[in-house]
Amino acid sequence: MLKADPSALGGARAPRAGEIMKNPTLAQTFRALATEGKAGFYKGRIAEEVVKVVQDLGGHLELDDLAHHLEVGSEPVEAISLSFRGQNVRQTLRGRVADAAQQRLDPDLGLELWEHPPNGQGIVALMALGIIQELEKEGKIPTFTAKDFNTAPYLHVIIEALRIAFADASWFVTDPNVERVPVAELLRPEYLSSRANAFFSAESAGDIPDHGIPSPAHQSSDTVYFAVSDSEGNAVSFINSNYGGFGTCIIPKGCGFTLQNRAANFSLDPEGKHPNVLAPRKRPYHTIIPAAVTNLHDGSLHSVFGVMGGFMQPQGHIQVLLGQIVGGLNPQQALDAPRICIGAGMPENGKVIDTKVFAEEGMPEETVEGLRKLGHDVEVVTGMARAKFGRGQIIRWTKDPVEKDIGVWSAGSDMRGDGAAYPQ
Repeated sequence: MLKADPSALGGARAPRAGEIMKNPTLAQTFRALATEGKAGFYKGRIAEEVVKVVQDLGGHLELDDLAHHLEVGSEPVEAISLSFRGQNVRQTLRGRVADAAQQRLDPDLGLELWEHPPNGQGIVALMALGIIQELEKEGKIPTFTAKDFNTAPYLHVIIEALRIAFADASWFVTDPNVERVPVAELLRPEYLSSRANAFFSAESAGDIPDHGIPSPAHQSSDTVYFAVSDSEGNAVSFINSNYGGFGTCIIPKGCGFTLQNRAANFSLDPEGKHPNVLAPRKRPYHTIIPAAVTNLHDGSLHSVFGVMGGFMQPQGHIQVLLGQIVGGLNPQQALDAPRICIGAGMPENGKVIDTKVFAEEGMPEETVEGLRKLGHDVEVVTGMARAKFGRGQIIRWTKDPVEKDIGVWSAGSDMRGDGAAYPQ
């Protein structure tokens, strides 16, 4: 997977900008897929090389495992969602609703955030948003306005809500075909309210909480995102990943690709009591989550979006969505705004869930100091290290507030990455 160069150490090096790079072994892999379909990958030469390199390095993968996956295939799942009517979202949407009578139906105005279910971590974004909604209902936090966006009190709420949500996800998110994952119970308003009341303080930062016990009790980045839409208000939110940069960095001989390292998110609890403990033919906690948002009053599309970057993903979802709701930002502005990240974002950067709060260069100095006064351990991140804060894409669909029957697309692509927003 390197460029052959006799003058380089070992006879190969990384390609430079503007050079020709050839990967003939990957071309052979693509030809096998084109002529043999999935069987060309999960059986035969490629499968044998994958198993050989894993076993040579001490792994336990067998040809039967790949054949089993070929037979079973990828499992279709139903998205999970949370209805959100908080933070003045009704007023934000009011002028975009075509039917004047509908505008008066305040309870029906709001947004529904849709996320990938466990074993994905989309539930983190839903729980954090739900916690914010319950805190607002109970008067524990204000209804923020555009002037509050990215202030210390505003980000303090997001940080604490995410911390509580991650505490539950780090225990409960696992393969639902192997362990029971209490999704409905974790998203119940009463449960989210109890968690918020137990751990949230508007005056100070909290420690990392333990996971909760929802009722009924529990029974024992190398990522690419894109969104695409059509002229009728339909859209697709899609994400794919090897996890770490180049995955495991292990290359099956003659295949031209690296193996992923998704198993990094299994628990290695030696007593085997953690629901997400490593086990045969079990899926681990998965970080990649495409998101979609619909309007509660009629189920129409509001937006599709994603934020790449390991455990930053649900954090990015909340910040980008609330940036549009609270900050009144358009898609590009919502992506450009400085972000915070709790924990390392990716395992190779340190502890994934931690009390550390990373603030991106460009965050107002008074915000950083305000968070520190609240007790947060804040570190400002600059330069290329800002990749920690993810890379997002958004496509949003609205109706013109004057020309009610005309739909308008708007989109944004993150300045932290190499994507772009293109009309077709």
